Order: sequence, then structure tokens, then C-alpha cells
Amino acid sequence: MFIRATIFGCMALIAGVACAAPMENDPYLWLEAVNSPQAKAWVKAENGKTLSVLENDPRYEELYDDALEIGEARDRIPTPSFGNGGIFNFWQDADHVRGLWRRTTASEYQNTSPAWRSVIDLDALAVQEKANWVFKGADCLEPREERCLLSLSDGGEDAVTAREFDLAKAKFVKGGFMLPHSKQRLAWVDAHTLLVAREWVPGELTASGYPFVVKRVRRGQPLSAAVEIFRGTAQDGGYGVTPTSLYDGKGNHALLILRPLSTFEEETYLVTPKGVLKLALPLKTEIAGLVAGKLIVHFNQDWDATPRTHIGQGALAALDLKQVTVDSRHLHPVIIYAPGPREAYESAATTRDRLIVTTLENVRGRAFLFRLGTRGRWIRSQLALPDNAAVGIADADLHGDRAFLSVSGFLQPSTLYLANVKTGKLSVVKTLPHKFDASREMVEQFEAISSDGTKVPYFVVHPLEMKLDGSNPTIMTAYGGFQISETPYYSANIGKLWLEKGGIYVLANIRGGGEFGPAWHDAGLKTKRQIIYDDFASVAQDLMARKITSARRLGIEGGSNGGLLMGVEFTQHPELWNAVDIQVPLLDMLRFEKIAAGASWVGEYGSVSVPEERAFLASISPYNNIHKGTTYPEPLIWTTTKDDRVGPQHARKFAARLGEYGIPYLFYEVTEGGHGSGANLKEKAHTTALEMTYFAQKLMN
Repeated sequence: MFIRATIFGCMALIAGVACAAPMENDPYLWLEAVNSPQAKAWVKAENGKTLSVLENDPRYEELYDDALEIGEARDRIPTPSFGNGGIFNFWQDADHVRGLWRRTTASEYQNTSPAWRSVIDLDALAVQEKANWVFKGADCLEPREERCLLSLSDGGEDAVTAREFDLAKAKFVKGGFMLPHSKQRLAWVDAHTLLVAREWVPGELTASGYPFVVKRVRRGQPLSAAVEIFRGTAQDGGYGVTPTSLYDGKGNHALLILRPLSTFEEETYLVTPKGVLKLALPLKTEIAGLVAGKLIVHFNQDWDATPRTHIGQGALAALDLKQVTVDSRHLHPVIIYAPGPREAYESAATTRDRLIVTTLENVRGRAFLFRLGTRGRWIRSQLALPDNAAVGIADADLHGDRAFLSVSGFLQPSTLYLANVKTGKLSVVKTLPHKFDASREMVEQFEAISSDGTKVPYFVVHPLEMKLDGSNPTIMTAYGGFQISETPYYSANIGKLWLEKGGIYVLANIRGGGEFGPAWHDAGLKTKRQIIYDDFASVAQDLMARKITSARRLGIEGGSNGGLLMGVEFTQHPELWNAVDIQVPLLDMLRFEKIAAGASWVGEYGSVSVPEERAFLASISPYNNIHKGTTYPEPLIWTTTKDDRVGPQHARKFAARLGEYGIPYLFYEVTEGGHGSGANLKEKAHTTALEMTYFAQKLMN
């Protein structure tokens, strides 16, 4: 139940939560002007104070050197992607700080030291064009074609410039397609035509700053001559209208337009010669691929497709592309995969005639192959990959029978497997060398009991001879949002910079994520979100009850939505931690819709325009729930100037409010890097070293 105050006051939960300060009285709105001289001067002063504390610590230099060595190491596994009969890879090291996009043959890639041919050198391009280019990927005409559109970002922001590139000649196409700087989406229609969503008219964007108009762009024509084929509205949510082009190994091509109405709801349209057709799919679905002429759809909600066909939440189903093209209103899905009670769909990829699906079973990775059998039924087989690890699809060969899969665990260096999807045979292609001494470590999985009685699993990476006396320095992390699953993974930085020095690492699988399917996520949506924060606190309390650690020795870290989690735990449970690392966070939940892309996340958090949702946001908003006279741990709050997704405004204002109240804090802002820790390897190593120095200061003697 909620109590509503007058329009001149605020609304608060009945359970004694203090009213948050009204947005119009915010004294730190000036820090929201990202590049104003006043804000930049404040950032410079804050950075100076923080760097003097952390960089002057005798441990910092060694931590930085280790982090940089890990980042620049040449024995990392070069992540492969199939293309035009070969293997492509984007690579960064000490000689290629911004990165090198390169290619080799499929057989050569399997050698210990493949011979690579450069496609484009971002460091050289940045020097040549006097620009701070960050590589944001390539959209190619089709896997067997040599024409791509490269997306280049200024300093790491989400907005990009897209330029046509010839892979065979390894240079930009003279007079080719060029789409100027914008948050934009694109898809190839054919070799001479694109579908593009961008800001065609100044200000023609959604509230979250994303495009909602799709136009057809033809080669040789100026953008002003582009023809509109689809229009959403400025009220659309999510990340904007997106055209996308799907191919399968049989020559089928599906040209789609995805129109998000909110954070988790979208309409799906099929572009045909006769026009744009809306598919009669429920809104909480996503297209996962195209194989054997079938559109693969993942369902995040139950759906009675026909009187005899029920699709359960979390399932995969297939739609016949030809049938959909003829009649987009009456769909006849065929179920491919339905998860069990402790299972969840993770990802999918397609080869010539197989569908590869990765899942979680009690937060442990699995991989399955599906092929279309007789009478339209899908036949499943499991790939025999190691247990107790995370499984991911690196890439799949659309025109062949091969796929690369990665397997890793907290103590198990990443291993890349090549799968023959026809036979199910697996072979190890590359294994990452051990980056830290894991011989004295082990991993255990425990469960905590949350405030509503739900069991919340979590992993603990700890020494074999761990003392159960509450004295162990421990870093705990989680994400808890957007149906993103957190699974075991190999981190050289955590291993070398923390575990080797006697630390413990904890990963909590709290609600809000996708570890147990859509229901695990939906349990914490909007005004139900407090349960996410209760889950996290319950894991901390369980760690203490087991005497693994104590509040004096427990630190927490999280970024983006996980940064919001850190802010909430900082304000709600300051007694549980001695270190709180708040990374590129959301923190002002009464203004998040007005900052950067915040309006696109209303489906996750709710909106201040809805009285009940505003009341809840006021009750949890970290920026609005800092209280004078309360003892808080000294947090490390860091962000990036170039973050045009969450924005640096949240972190800046939070730090300023702490300073106003005389509460100790450390604040650092990376001047580049987008929604991350830096634009290049040196910046990322620097941020990592600052974080680990902070944890060492707070949790270790």
C-alpha cells in the first residue's frame, strides 16, 4: 500500500521511508551539463583528489602493471567470427591499443600462431584522420560478401559514424555508403540498398534519444533522397526502431523491423516487396535467428498461439518464413525447446541447417543442437562439454557445419572448441594459458534464503584452506536486472590482482537476472524491485553466518544497473560492507528518465509519471536517500564522460551530495570510453588498478 502526498510534497512508502527531495529542488543539476566548463572543473578537482589517494598507494603500481600486462597479452584467445570462407578477429595489444581488425583462413586459425592479414588498423586510422576512433563492429552484406559497413565511435560513445568498407581491398569504398555521426541502426537489403534508422530530422528521436523512423537508402543518392518505409513514434521505448537482415544457409532472407514499445516489449515487422507486414506475435518475444527457412523466436511470455498450441514462457519456437510472408496474422509456431523448472534459455546461433542453443541448468552451462526432422519436428542432441562452467557461442558458420563454442569457469581458463554440428564431434582449438595460480583455490555453490523465503544461489571462489573465522577479504558482485544471467567466468584480473593475494570472490545470482528464465527476472520488475536488493543483502548475511567473511572484510562491486544495486545497498545496508565500488551507475532514480538513454528503461524500473512507481523509486533512489548523520563506508564512485547510455550525471551528483553532507567518498571520471572503463587498454588497466587498490586499502591490512 502507498500513501500519496500533495503535489507540493512527495510520496513515500507506508513503511516509514523518508521522502526524497523533489526533483525541482535539486542543487546539483549543473553537473548534468556534461561538458560545461563548471562541471569539467569539478571533475578535474575530484579526479585529482582521488588519484592522490589511490595512485600514491604502494600497491597501485604493481596492480597497474599486472592489469596492463593481462590486457596487452598476446597469448589471449583471438575471438573468431566466420566470414567469406575465413576467420575474422578484432585484436588489441600493446602495439594496437585501439585495435586491429584482421583475418586469416579457417585452417590457419587453428595453428598456435596464425598468420593474420590486417583488414583495418584503428590506431593508424585515428592518427591519419586525427580522430579518437573506437571500433563498434561491422555489418556485412552477407557472410560470403566482401562489403561491410564499419561503425566507428568518437571516444566510445554509442553514437557512431558508419562507412562502407571493402574487405578484399582492405580500404574504405570511395564514394560508398557513409552515414554521419548518430545513434543509428542499419541493415543491408541488397548490394546497393540499405535500411537505416537514424535522426533524419533534428530532434526526431524518442524520449531516450533513439531513432524511430526507417528509410530506404540507395547507393549514390544523398541521405536527403532516402524514402521512408516505417515510422514508430517519439513515445516508443527501448533502444529505438531497428531494421535487421537475417540469412540462412539455404539462401532464405528475412528483412525485419523491430519496434520496441517499452524496455521488454516490441513489435516485429517483415519487410516484403508488397510492404511492411506486422507479425501477430506477443510483445515479449525476440527473433533469435533463421535456419532452414524457419524464423526462430524466443518467448518471454506464455502464448496460446492456436487452440491446440501453447507456448510457455522461456521457450523457443519456429515459424515458417514462407507461411508468414503469405499470412502474417495467423501464425503456426512449432515448439523447439521448452525449459524445465531450473533451466533457462541463454543464446542461439545457426549453421547451414542446424540450430545451436545454449542454456543454463542451475546456473551451469549446457549446449544443444537442433535439426528439423520429418513432419516438421525438431530433433535435439546435447554437446558433451565440461560441466560446472559457462558455455557460450563464439560464432557459427552460416554456410557450413562448424561452430566455435567457449567454455570457462572461475578457475578454468577459457577453452575454445570447434564443433562439427552434423556429427556432434568436439575438438579443442585453443586454450587460454593460466593467468594466475588456481592450484590453491576452489569453487563452491551455496544458497541464501531471501526475505520472502526464496533460495538464492551464489558462487564462492576461495582458498582450499579457507578459515571460517570471518576474517577473509571478500569482493561480492551481482547485476540483478534486464534478464541478464551472471555465470561463472575466468577473469585474469580477479585471479591475479585479488585471489592470488588472499582474497575471496563471490558471484550472487539474485533475481532480476535470467538465471532461471523470465520469471526470475519478472519477480523484480518495477515496484517489486526491492526483492532484488533483499536477495543481495541475504547473500551477504549468509556469507557472514557461514563465517566466510564479516562486514569489516566485505566489499561489493557492480556496474550500470549493477551500479544502481551498489548504490541501493550503500544506502539501505551501510552496516554490511566496508567497501562499495559503484561503476558507471544509475543513482538518481527520480531523474533517470531525463538523463542519457534513461527513458528506454521504464519497463525495468517504472516511471515517475506513475504515482505508485514514483513512490517506489523515491524509496530506493540512492541519490535521494543519503542521510546526514548516518555512518557509511567510503565508496569509490567512477564513471566516464563519454557515457551516452547511462551518463556520468548520476555518479557526479551522488558524489556531490555525499560531499555536501560531509560523508567521505572517492570519485573518478574517465574522460573517454563510453559505457565502460576506458577507450583503450591503458585506460582500462588504469581503472582496474584504481579499483583493486581501493579494495586492498579497505579490506586487506
